[in-house]
Amino acid sequence: MKEIDPVALFRLSVLGPIVSRERLLRGELQQLMRELAQREYAIPGSQRRVLGEKTIQSWFYAWRRDGIAGLTPKVRTDLGQSKISPAIQEAILAAKRENPRRSVNQISRLLVAAGLVADQSLSRSAVHRLLQQNGLSQLTGSSSLPEEKRSFSAEFAGSVWYGDVMHGPRVSIKGRLRKTYLVSLIDDASRLVAHSAFCLGETALDIEGVLKQALLRRGIPIKIVVDNGAAYRATTLQGLCARLGIHLIFCRPYAPEGKGKLERWHRTCRDSFLSELDERRINDLDDLNARLWSWLEQVYHHTAHAGLGGLTPLARYQRDLCRIRSLGAKAPQLDALFLHRVARFVRKDGTVSYLGQRFEVPYELSGKTVRLVVDPHAQRVVGVENEAGVSLGAATPLDMLTNINRTRRKPEPPPSSVRSHSGPNLVELAHAQYHGPQLSAKSEL
Repeated sequence: MKEIDPVALFRLSVLGPIVSRERLLRGELQQLMRELAQREYAIPGSQRRVLGEKTIQSWFYAWRRDGIAGLTPKVRTDLGQSKISPAIQEAILAAKRENPRRSVNQISRLLVAAGLVADQSLSRSAVHRLLQQNGLSQLTGSSSLPEEKRSFSAEFAGSVWYGDVMHGPRVSIKGRLRKTYLVSLIDDASRLVAHSAFCLGETALDIEGVLKQALLRRGIPIKIVVDNGAAYRATTLQGLCARLGIHLIFCRPYAPEGKGKLERWHRTCRDSFLSELDERRINDLDDLNARLWSWLEQVYHHTAHAGLGGLTPLARYQRDLCRIRSLGAKAPQLDALFLHRVARFVRKDGTVSYLGQRFEVPYELSGKTVRLVVDPHAQRVVGVENEAGVSLGAATPLDMLTNINRTRRKPEPPPSSVRSHSGPNLVELAHAQYHGPQLSAKSEL
């Protein structure tokens, strides 16, 4: 009996909630497809985790028309053949052999300039397939040798951490489903997860929150390796690492191999945690993270790892405890290190705004630009600084009702209304000039 194509079986498993129904009510088909498009899947031969609603729809109608055969991927009938004429094929191959560094676009422009083909008449994919079939799609020579990659591991725990973000499940937040992101930091030598948490975003603030907990739990690493995303490039994160003596290293673009151990952790999380997660018990983000942290401490950290010679991540990490840099004297300062500085202009009434809330600062700062010292996680203003970082006092929430009865400072009056000098006075000069004769007569009397 002929085996069913595994891709067709996967597509049928996706359609299961629809095709298993004997009868669909009006509008129910679209609703089911929309729900299926919101789930994550282990797609054969792909790194993607989600499917489009249109894709699921096309599979459904193909199954309804042809059954399981309609879900089997179609083999191209023109596989191995080129629609480019033999003469043009020879010209393309000759151009590539003459200069192996020529790209598909360069070859096309060369043939157009030579008058062999019309502009925009050559398909890029057709040219690429022709070069690939003839073994010319890659550069030759020393400059095209594949980059040497070797497996490696840090000698000691705490030497290198890796940071990255993985897409997580949707959770209910205030009655609305919100997508989550798993932000993680993992130790290279031990594979121990320094800290990991599902967040509602993948911003620098989310990453800083995970980093703070990792530092409290696992000490200070020597290096943290991350990708080139904007969140990791944030000046606040770079400043934190600089103050803590951590080398923040960015992977080369399009070279994810540098974080292979973290990618392996993500796969383990999907296969062993998310696949077992009972979403009916998850009411909010706290529920999701509580289960993640329980699974990490009770299961993952106590599971023997082949790459560690049979040791568990926790046992391998504990072997190097004496070498790991603790926070030490920096522990009391850790909260202060994670504070942000935000520039604000002080209004005439001595107030500034932050996240839609008004705060009072010392009235003498009116009309000046100051820096608010804020706790971004608690969304709380801690104090005020000048541009040099010198504290200018506290910032308190504006209480307009209390200010009704508040005694206000008034400017001091001048010491005397009598001037101490007898210099020219415009008012007196004008007065004397206008009333000159009358003043003279009065003075004689």
